[in-house]
Parts: sequence; structure tokens; C-alpha cells
Amino acid sequence: MPDTLTLSLDAMGGDAGPEMVLPAAAIAAERHPRANFLLFGDEKRLTPLLALQPKLKPRAVIHHCDVAIAMHDKPSQALRQGRGKSSMWLAIDAVKRGEAHAAVSAGNTGALMAMSRFILKMLPGIERPALAAQWPTLKGQSVVLDLGASIGADARQLLEFAVMGEAMASCLFGLKQPSVGLLNVGVEEIKGLEEVKKAGRLLRELKLPIHYHGFVEGDDIGKGTVDVVVTEGFTGNIAVKTAEGTARMIATLMKDAMTASLLSKIGAALAFGAFRTIKARLDPSKLNGGLMLGLNGVVVKAHGGSDALGYATAIDVAVQMVKNGLTAKIAADVEEVNALLAQEPGMAAAIPPGDGA
Repeated sequence: MPDTLTLSLDAMGGDAGPEMVLPAAAIAAERHPRANFLLFGDEKRLTPLLALQPKLKPRAVIHHCDVAIAMHDKPSQALRQGRGKSSMWLAIDAVKRGEAHAAVSAGNTGALMAMSRFILKMLPGIERPALAAQWPTLKGQSVVLDLGASIGADARQLLEFAVMGEAMASCLFGLKQPSVGLLNVGVEEIKGLEEVKKAGRLLRELKLPIHYHGFVEGDDIGKGTVDVVVTEGFTGNIAVKTAEGTARMIATLMKDAMTASLLSKIGAALAFGAFRTIKARLDPSKLNGGLMLGLNGVVVKAHGGSDALGYATAIDVAVQMVKNGLTAKIAADVEEVNALLAQEPGMAAAIPPGDGA
């Protein structure tokens, strides 16, 4: 890790914008004394907010931008209107230019992915990026990808996702060899889509330095059966939004049940400690920070509704990925996969390599 770390922040992204991002940067500045910050956004809004953060001010530089990407903008629209001048674009471009080690944004996910891919390009040998995030489990946390960076995936792409997810889990959790599972409709090898079964055969037969567990089902995600759950973006996005919706529904039902009568209120008061523990385990602010994997640089997506603590957690993820050399690890691992495929002509012929575009 370099002596000092520079992080570029899209200060205009997210539901709350600069009023959330700058307090978050102040929290991150205390957590990471060697970090400096590039703040991209409207100087008139950022300057007075930065003045309120005396510990952050000497370590932050404001870069004025006239354009902010709206949360509802389509990726193509964002590319046209924000190219070269939006806070999101310039935050990512700072990574490309070597002025920052990582970029963080709570802005429009589609626009962030499109801009990141356009500016940073893909690592050699990787066909498409994946959005990966932490997922709370009974055993702690796991990494799940892809959560919607793209729709559909063939066997080669699922193999790449497995390699990238394993690298992220290794860097994030400090695991020497994280376990990897392919999400499927059953654990039996004969079940599932042909591309999923083909990816499973590749992970078993290529003798990669990966602990491949096999197929996992939807309920295995929450159980923590594996450290990394691999799927394509359509299924992954539905899975994460279903989980979020179910969690909100259960929270609402519990709240209604605990306030339904005097007796239930007394019971809730007695169980307050247990409820607080559960809430802490599921606190989204402690699991914030999705990674755009496969890019030639580190870009972290914070949740659009992040508060300052949640955004600071996303910054923590960016710091960890830079500190542990995520990009270099993925590049080396993908190169090893390509070398192994080259030794297996039958497999290589069936699975075309990524173009790194």
C-alpha cells in the first residue's frame, strides 16, 4: 500500500448528495489517517460544507463540476451529457490518470458502470464487469455477484465471476482460499441451465487454486454455505432485491406485533437487547459498498440512500481493495485461468476467451 492513499469521491451522487458525502469523508479521514480526498462537485455547495469539517479540510481538495448525473438518467444519456464534465465522470477519470487510487460514488448504478467501463476499460482476458457486494449470513458475510451489472452470462463469464469474487473475498475477509459456489436450482450436477452446468464442470476440472464447493441454492446464501456466491446479473439482482424486500416486510411485521398490545410491548422491552443485536447484524451501513469487478481500477458503488456511516463504510471497502491489491490479484488469477485453458484444447475451443474490451 502506498504511503498515502488518495480517494476520489463523486460528491454529488446519492439521494442526499454533498450533505451526506462530506460528513462521510470526515469519518473516513479519522479511520484512515493516511488518506486524502478529491471531492468532485458543485464548489458553491461543497465549500461551506467542507468548512464544517476541520479535520477533513486540510486533506481534501474540491474540483468544481457543472454537471451531476441524476439517479433516473439512463446510462447512455449520462455518457452523452456527463462525458468529461460530470462529478461522476471526473471522479472515475482521476483513477485512470493516476491521481486517485480508487473512486467512490453513491450515484446512478447504470451510469457508474457505463462510465467506469468506458474510462477504465476491462482488465485483459475479462469480457464483462460484475457488481459484487457483501451479504449478511448466519456465519458472518459472503460476497455475491453479479448483482445486475449485466444480464445473462455464459460459462466463460461465470468462470470469470468466480475468479473475481474469490479475489474480492480474499481481500475483504482476509481468507487464504474462500469457498465458491454457483447459484443453481439444485445441488445435483444434472440440474440447471446448460451454461451453469458447463461453468461448474470448468471449476471442477481446471484445477484452479479455488476452493470450489459446487452448486448452491437460494437458501444457502443466507446460511453462509460458501464465502462467494456466483450467478448472472438477472438472477442476482432479483435475489438481492427480494432479500431486501423480505427483510423490510419482516421488520414491519415484527414492529406491528410488538406494539399490538400491552403484553407484547412488555415482551418487546424484555427482548430489546436481542432485537438490537439482530439489527446490528443486518445494519446496511456496515455492509455498504458494492465493487465494480473486472475493471482496470477500483470503483466502489455506495447505496443511493446511504447515510454518512454507510458511505464511510463504502470508502473503507475501497481502501481495503487498494491496500490488498485487488486489481493486480484479479489480473494474475485470470491470466492463470487462461493458461490452464490453453492446456486444455477441448475446453478452450468450447469457451471463447474474453476480449478485454
